[in-house]
Amino acid sequence: MTKAGQLDRIDLKILAALQADARITNQALADAVGLSPSPCLQRVKRLEKRGVLKGYLARVALDDITHSVTVIAAVSLESHAKEQFDRFEAVAASIPELVEAHKVSGPFDYFLRFVCGDVQTYERISDDLLRDGPKGMKVSSHVVLQETKPFAGFPLDRLVEPDG
Repeated sequence: MTKAGQLDRIDLKILAALQADARITNQALADAVGLSPSPCLQRVKRLEKRGVLKGYLARVALDDITHSVTVIAAVSLESHAKEQFDRFEAVAASIPELVEAHKVSGPFDYFLRFVCGDVQTYERISDDLLRDGPKGMKVSSHVVLQETKPFAGFPLDRLVEPDG
């Protein structure tokens, strides 16, 4: 469901096209969404300024350039005091190999995704996290064997009802 007054059909087409190929030329993007280049670029700039477009990332074929290990970790904090969450998040923010973190509901407090050069590196990082993070924290680690559906963008057409 769209927030009132947020995005129209053309904005959504622009976002979908940029998710599929962030390097698309403005001319090709304009053609794809049915605008001339100048208004298309103005819309993209407006979406960037509003923070709807937060940036552009390249999807790197990591397996083609190096060996790595991906680990999904479920974290449970002993206490749900704000200080515990703050401490955990501060420690987590300092770990470059921690590439994604989600605070969640249910029996765990966080799901984390680490990408490390090897299992020994992950083991050192998780030991450091347990040492430096909130006392009583528990980490359940799961080595990813195969990525079966990589993230390729949000299904905007199923999530957002355009305005107008």
